[in-house]
Amino acid sequence: MRITALAGGIGGARFLRGLRAAVSPGDEITVIGNTGDDIHLYGLKVCPDLDTVMYTLGGGIHEEQGWGRTDETWSIKEEMKAYGVGPEWFGLGDRDFATHIVRTQMLAAGYPLSAVTEALCARWQPGVRLLPMSDDRVETHVRITDADGPRVVHFQEYWVRLHAAVDAEAIVPVGADTAKPAPGVLEALAEADVVLLPPSNPVVSIGTVLAVPGIREAVAGASAPVIGLSPIVGGAPVRGMADKVLAAVGVETSAAAVAEHYGSRASGGLLDGWLVDSSDADAVARVEAAGITCRAVPLMMSSVEATAEMARTALALAAEVAA
Repeated sequence: MRITALAGGIGGARFLRGLRAAVSPGDEITVIGNTGDDIHLYGLKVCPDLDTVMYTLGGGIHEEQGWGRTDETWSIKEEMKAYGVGPEWFGLGDRDFATHIVRTQMLAAGYPLSAVTEALCARWQPGVRLLPMSDDRVETHVRITDADGPRVVHFQEYWVRLHAAVDAEAIVPVGADTAKPAPGVLEALAEADVVLLPPSNPVVSIGTVLAVPGIREAVAGASAPVIGLSPIVGGAPVRGMADKVLAAVGVETSAAAVAEHYGSRASGGLLDGWLVDSSDADAVARVEAAGITCRAVPLMMSSVEATAEMARTALALAAEVAA
């Protein structure tokens, strides 16, 4: 079985770890990773979502944080602070710095991001094929109004520095409209037996991937069933600030509303099937009224096995809608 998944950072990475545990030997998983969170810091190209997937599946993630490296040290950041060089609000540990140095060197030598990601994964052996959504530069920006007045900030500043404490007025994937899908992305969607939308942020993670011309059309036109899992449980994000960015695009924070945001493939949208958490069972009828087959099952990723069971349920739903 060939499975293609679109993914952001922590939520996507943890789901993929369960998916990898759920599939059979010989099954192939291709991950199309969000690069809209990418940012340049200290002269280095940082790809938070790609690295979170790579570290999580490769056994190097800081489990409690969900991001960064385990057994991390912070000497470089402390030295940069001593020189008065920032930003201090973004944490890059010593081990993490090495990844960004290698990536930046390879990009400077002329390798595209997709080739660089493949080279980095050769060390980590994540057990999936990890593709950036695009080799072109795309950055998600957020329009806000705060004490400094109306302005647009990089998504990382909005989330890490400002902690999403102010309302997001608009989400702007800068560069997405002229970007091209990375090599292998459209092929992975066309050749898939199942396409999955994990419980990643539907606006700034999966939404940014879909903003690259050709990718949304490839998902909508895939011969495989498209199954999504709700990142909203009991009317709130499991983690992160999905509620803030959903509001910015006019979508209520509910499992049913996110399904409607993606839309039914029968009505020109993306989804054939949608999983909501057991606590949101009352949303099933609303989702099915929108033309999307829906089931209520446990969706809390409390362990690898619990997440694997989520993945098995998603694959079973794919088989059901395909039939």
